[in-house]
Amino acid sequence: MARVGVDVGGTNTDLVLEADHGVYFHKVSSTPHDQSEGVLKGLSELCEQAGVNSDQIDLIVHGTTVATNVTLEHNGAEVGMITTRNFRDILHIGRHKRPHNFSLHFDVPWQSRPLVKRRNRIAVTERILPPTGEIEEPLNENEVLEAIALFKKRGIESVVIGFLFSFLNDVHERQAKVIVEQEMPGAFVCTSSDVANVLREYERFSTAAMNAFVGPSTTYYLNNLREKLIGQGYRANLRVMQSNGSISTVEACSQRAVTMLMSGPAGGVIGGKSEGLWCGSRNMITVDIGGTSAYISTIPAGQIKIMNARDSYVSGHPILVPMIDLVTIGAGGGSVAYVDSAGGFHVGPRSAGADPGPACYGSGGEEPTVTDAQVVLGRLDTDKMLGGDLPLDRDLAQRAIETKIARPLNISVTDAALGIIKVINSNMALAIRSNSVARGVDPREFSLLPFGGAGPLHGVALAEAVFAKNVIIPVAPGITAAMGLLQTDMQYEHARSLITSLSNTSTETSDRINSLVKELVSECRRDLEKDGVPTARQEFQRIAECRYHGQGFELRAPIPDIDIVPENISKIVEGFHAQHHLDYGYTFEDGEVELITIRVIGMERVTPLEVSPLDQAGTANTPEDALLYHAETVFDDKQTLQTPRYDRNKLLAGHAVSGPAIIIQHNSTILIPPGYVAQTGEFGNLTIERSN
Repeated sequence: MARVGVDVGGTNTDLVLEADHGVYFHKVSSTPHDQSEGVLKGLSELCEQAGVNSDQIDLIVHGTTVATNVTLEHNGAEVGMITTRNFRDILHIGRHKRPHNFSLHFDVPWQSRPLVKRRNRIAVTERILPPTGEIEEPLNENEVLEAIALFKKRGIESVVIGFLFSFLNDVHERQAKVIVEQEMPGAFVCTSSDVANVLREYERFSTAAMNAFVGPSTTYYLNNLREKLIGQGYRANLRVMQSNGSISTVEACSQRAVTMLMSGPAGGVIGGKSEGLWCGSRNMITVDIGGTSAYISTIPAGQIKIMNARDSYVSGHPILVPMIDLVTIGAGGGSVAYVDSAGGFHVGPRSAGADPGPACYGSGGEEPTVTDAQVVLGRLDTDKMLGGDLPLDRDLAQRAIETKIARPLNISVTDAALGIIKVINSNMALAIRSNSVARGVDPREFSLLPFGGAGPLHGVALAEAVFAKNVIIPVAPGITAAMGLLQTDMQYEHARSLITSLSNTSTETSDRINSLVKELVSECRRDLEKDGVPTARQEFQRIAECRYHGQGFELRAPIPDIDIVPENISKIVEGFHAQHHLDYGYTFEDGEVELITIRVIGMERVTPLEVSPLDQAGTANTPEDALLYHAETVFDDKQTLQTPRYDRNKLLAGHAVSGPAIIIQHNSTILIPPGYVAQTGEFGNLTIERSN
């Protein structure tokens, strides 16, 4: 039997297959018009490469950008909303935050690009009262029916229901949902309590609205992919990567599509973490550079961080679902370089994507990109891209850079190409600092892990820019995100708000905490059992989301796996203080700590991907056995050197390659500048450091 990880990016679709007889990697061009076409093509070719029949695969884990693309392109469903009377404008008002405090010309995404148009936000009579959740005014079902009639008239097929204080009592939301499902069969329907059953009405409504906005497209894609897989003889269980670094079923992700918004990048962080641990590094900065975007995440002490709720925005909209802490910028191999009308030189965020792609692809692209610059500088050889499967045209790359950059700026083509690389590296270095230095993390104590197809070409330059300790190149850089998919646990999360002080507790407080924890554990257990996970393989993580009295947002602290009593509730408080110190560098030991939300994560641990160790290099084996040829290469200091090319597949554990050098493999190319040396590790990872 075998299992497969499939990660769809903006330019390429990456695949990894693990079978009893080994691990196999493959990469094909993405098909943006229908991602399933690229997935099926890649699967077919990978199975042939590995000698595996389609019916021998028992698990396919999929990371997809379908939901992300919908938000970026703002082409989701036309959504109708049913909400509490007098509160239809919560989605417009937001928190009155100014994206740029001192600018008079800023864009407010939740107003300029609303997830639900105002005319489609219909208010109905109902009222739940805090703090107990008692019903002050029953739901007026006739008004719900009137709203549905209006939705039908307008052709709306996606409906979100969000009522005030439903996190205390969701009876009205469930009541309205039943009516909508009866009157609008086939429509996509969700409630705020289904998606984010926690306090903060604006963020809760926004999250639920985003779920309705991306839900129909995401559901169609996942079901369509599953049907196509079955039609081509695949009987595997299809699982989907979620933003929090876990996998879930097609059914669960269809109902809560908002959990998939960072599906693709999450796999890369998990894959990068595993590669770092293989090399003995527990402090890592992962930099996933593909064709369109770069995703950056800091992993201290081997622990992947979950983004604080205050920072969880997607396409300008707050999203209250757990997400891996990532910084995303428009920087990749396909990033377009251009000179603006004022003579300014820019690279990205616009990308040439998979179609037409960089000029050197010969597919009709005429704008210069980062990949074109790498070709002109001799860092990408025209007959080695994807093992020769993607021939590149140096003349087209040179013409694009000369026409669009060199002539307008009155510089040489080489200087223009070096400028493109320096600008894109500067953009990424700034993003790395924002996710590390700006948060109190010292990059000098961290290894930089560049991956994605373009990552290893930029790794050393980025490490120099942020003063990272060293650079670790994964076994298959272009496939690392797909590898992470096969090292991801199955998870279900359930959360509920419980607002109480932890500094002045009583038996009643601890009883309320215990009762809610048991309720949430039961909900997670039900989900796991529904997915066929045996009791012996079920694990539960209990989390308290806390804050100091008066703070605006919460941090996570562990809840002990025992019954909470007034005497041990201090363990939660101590955990919160420790997390606050880690995130902000200080604590208020005497400050009052409030519990806001309890979250339980139910999980099944997966068997990690096993990569076979390399043979050890002996006295008879030298790196020269992997030498292919020499070719001219231009480095960042403008030196043009005859640079050796090495076949990475022929390097053995213990081999050291000194720069200048370029190491070539099917899914990526690794640049080792002068003054650096790359050491091959036990599993084939390369550690690049300054030579003595």
